[in-house]
Parts: sequence; C-alpha cells; structure tokens
Amino acid sequence: MNVDYVHIDKQTPAVYRSMVGVATSVAKAAEDAGLSRGIVELVNVRVSQMNGCATCLDVHHRKALAAGVTEKQLSTVSVWRDTELFDEREQAALRLAEMTTSLLDRDAADREYSRARRVFGDDELSAVIWVATAINAFNRVSILSHHTVRP
Repeated sequence: MNVDYVHIDKQTPAVYRSMVGVATSVAKAAEDAGLSRGIVELVNVRVSQMNGCATCLDVHHRKALAAGVTEKQLSTVSVWRDTELFDEREQAALRLAEMTTSLLDRDAADREYSRARRVFGDDELSAVIWVATAINAFNRVSILSHHTVRP
C-alpha cells in the first residue's frame, strides 16, 4: 500500500519548534542536574530502539559516540542487563528510560523506580525521565511522519 505520509513537523512547524524548545530545556535540566552527555544519549538510543525509530537512532547513535559512549555499549544497549558494560548510573538511567517508554504495571514500575532512586538524586531522576519523555515524543513525530534515514 502506498501511503502519502504528512511530515507533521513541516506541516505544523510552530508546534515542532515548541517541541525543540522543550528538548532544549530538557538538555539544560540534564546538564544542570549533572547528568553526563553519555547518559543522556544512552537514554535517547535505548528509547529510540524500543520505539523502532530509525531516524532518531541514526542521530543519537552518532551523538552517543561523540559523547564518549563506546561502540560496544551501543551494540549491546538493548541487552544492557546481560552485560557488565554499564556502570550503576548508566543502568539506573536505562532502567528509567525503559520504564518511561513502556509504562510498566504499578508493581514493576515501583521496583524499577526504587532501584533508580537509590542511584539518582531528585534532580537527576527528574532529568532522566524528562529526557526519556522528550525522545519518546520525537520518536512518535518521526515514525508517524515516516521520516527516513538517508545514506
């Protein structure tokens, strides 16, 4: 079936600019909270993997490498629990990213949140959840606009 997708970011640019403004505020909050760019980009990559957003994966894979995330970490982030490649803070951020994206049942969410809470202070925890929330929104814009990854 040949579907003519509307690029909603182009169709309604004022709303998209507002989303970019939110993303800018989220990045500032993450920086102010002391989160490393590597952690932020790991969250962006993991959420984009979970949502199947090729465009955001392309963008954030490159940004993660530039932020010092290793290729080995990026190749195994989908199975991070089965590796020893991620430190306690990275694990806590990935836990929150997955929780924010999949909206776990209450008991599972409480367990995951509690584990992350032992690692992050209030500002850091809030910032990680905002990072995951923002990339989830961008994933949906990209997927529903049928953006493609260019060679």
